[in-house]
Amino acid sequence: MIIETRVGNDGPSVMLAYFLWFFVGILSAHRFYLGKPVSAILQILSYVILVGFIWLLVDAFLIPGMVRAKQEKIRRDLTLDAISNGRSLPAMQMA
Repeated sequence: MIIETRVGNDGPSVMLAYFLWFFVGILSAHRFYLGKPVSAILQILSYVILVGFIWLLVDAFLIPGMVRAKQEKIRRDLTLDAISNGRSLPAMQMA
């Protein structure tokens, strides 16, 4: 009975562990709290890698739009530069 009282008083709280998991789970605070620093660090690293990988996949679909946006910006800047310098713009060629 003394041992169980001691475990109840000195041991980790399930409620606190869930609180840490819910609010700072992204930093694996619940694992650090529960005395599992190695798995906490591995969890953080896997999160970073996974997010980086997902971001890489998303960029595969965004690249064409990013290229078009950059091209439009260059066109706009060149057009404004030509107009402000008083040069006539060359006739657009149909492709």
